[in-house]
Amino acid sequence: MPQTEQIVRRPMGARRFGRVNWLGLQTLAGREIRRFMAVWQQTIFAPLMTAGLFVVVFSVALGRGDREVMGLPYLVFLGPGILMMTVIQNSFANTSSSIIASKMQGNIVDTLMPPLSAGEILTGYLTGAVARAGLVSLVIGIGMALVIGQFPVHPLIAALFIVLGALLMGGLGLIGGILAQKFDQMAAITNFIVTPLSFLSGTFYSIEALPPVFRAISHANPIFYLIDGARYGFTGVSDSSPVLGGAVCAGAVLAVCGLALYLLRSGYRMKP
Repeated sequence: MPQTEQIVRRPMGARRFGRVNWLGLQTLAGREIRRFMAVWQQTIFAPLMTAGLFVVVFSVALGRGDREVMGLPYLVFLGPGILMMTVIQNSFANTSSSIIASKMQGNIVDTLMPPLSAGEILTGYLTGAVARAGLVSLVIGIGMALVIGQFPVHPLIAALFIVLGALLMGGLGLIGGILAQKFDQMAAITNFIVTPLSFLSGTFYSIEALPPVFRAISHANPIFYLIDGARYGFTGVSDSSPVLGGAVCAGAVLAVCGLALYLLRSGYRMKP
């Protein structure tokens, strides 16, 4: 008798290698990239305008254009901090806006229903945040090179801290998007947590000029190490050790992404 052919049915759309749904992961990451690229004027070039305004205000309006900080011309000192601050704000906005918009519009089920694990969902959203951060940093970096002739002294270190910043704030944005149930709550997280941490992190000044108490508080802020690491990558000068900064930022990334992964696995405030 002819041997009966056994038909193996696979889940629709699931192309796996090992335990990872690479097709689903690629699709989610591609969706996140296309989402912010659809409005590239707002997501890529608007941050360049904002960074330029910061430079004008702090270097000209405050009369500090000809002064030095940490032995650097103020514009050279200011540039990497502005770049990193813009990167972390855009990374946070990318994941948080995607999650909260999907929840408010009721289409979050399109992300939850496909055969994607919590780790794959986390990786897909973070890929979009890193891609947006990379493009924003590239545009601002080109602007810095054209306007003030500033190029990174240690490009690999600068790139490392940009990626760490994107992962940290992308993960934090994911947590904020999960916890928030409406845009007002998301705005509160941005205004009362993200913005103060980014502005009070040595972006516009050296923390060595602060009193000891506020200097210690600044050293407890992981965003300070992101900005300080980016400044070292561009200028070779920093307030603290880049090795220490990299270790602190990597630990913060693991903690934030671990919490985001836990929330995604539990389905907290995600399932309709």
